[in-house]
Amino acid sequence: MLYEAGPSAAEVGAFGLTLDQIPQEECYVWPENWPSFCVFESMTTQWRSGPGGATGLDYVSIPVVMRLVGVEKKRRPMVFEDVRVMEAAALGVMADERDRSA
Repeated sequence: MLYEAGPSAAEVGAFGLTLDQIPQEECYVWPENWPSFCVFESMTTQWRSGPGGATGLDYVSIPVVMRLVGVEKKRRPMVFEDVRVMEAAALGVMADERDRSA
């Protein structure tokens, strides 16, 4: 997953394995969701953060990213909504990780 850490070398070592022996998780994206995924993935350096970690994406960058990845103008409102759903899910995963490490 994009925002979820995989197992550590120590964790897989407990089972007599190495990280190289663990298959990479595959994620399939439906064709109609591909533009939204491309925008979200391209925004990985555009997170706003505060003292408690990430607070959300910098929406100012989204129109530029949409143009650069080739999202058709008529699809941009729908892609924006999709990105917001992925942002909320990513923030939830990051919050869970912070809670586990606290």
